[in-house]
Amino acid sequence: MKPAPAKPKIYLASRSPRRRELLKQIGVSFEVLVLREHPARGSDVDESLRPGESPDDYVRRVCRAKADAGWQRTVQRQLRKFPVLAADTVVCADEKILGKPADGADAARMLRLLSGREHRVLTAVALKFDERAELVVSESRVRFCELAEAEIETYVESGEPTDKAGAYAIQGRAAAFVTELHGSYSGIMGLPLYETAQLIAKFKTGR
Repeated sequence: MKPAPAKPKIYLASRSPRRRELLKQIGVSFEVLVLREHPARGSDVDESLRPGESPDDYVRRVCRAKADAGWQRTVQRQLRKFPVLAADTVVCADEKILGKPADGADAARMLRLLSGREHRVLTAVALKFDERAELVVSESRVRFCELAEAEIETYVESGEPTDKAGAYAIQGRAAAFVTELHGSYSGIMGLPLYETAQLIAKFKTGR
């Protein structure tokens, strides 16, 4: 009887529990590699928006920087060598990035901007091993229904918008707001599984 093929092993340079669940969904074996994000102790990646930077350029730059920082961590800690996977997701309306809300009022502001219209969700995925690095971007378009103020208030009070790009989670209560979706559902959650699986397969086969 032939032994089962070994699962691909990677380091995930992300704190996101959603990305962990998505990787588990497609059977990828991984270890979490935590990058510094605390302002007081400094950050491994500069996530501030640069003047004139488009959402597409921003998500690529930040994702690439996360993968680079993750690889440097493996070298510094002298960890076993496995590819480092990093991802970054942005929601944008009128080509303006809607990041994670600062508070409830900021979340409500973002939801009003998204109400009754289409917006883009960009998720970049990068994989790095030694000098080799590859990056892909998944773009999805999502349209929300018209949101009443009471709906926005109730959703913000649920706490779901906290720590979510664009102040919503499509896999949660905000699914009831979506009238149209073109693209990758998992990409909107934070990790496009088709693109991710293709990247890992490329590194595994050495292509």
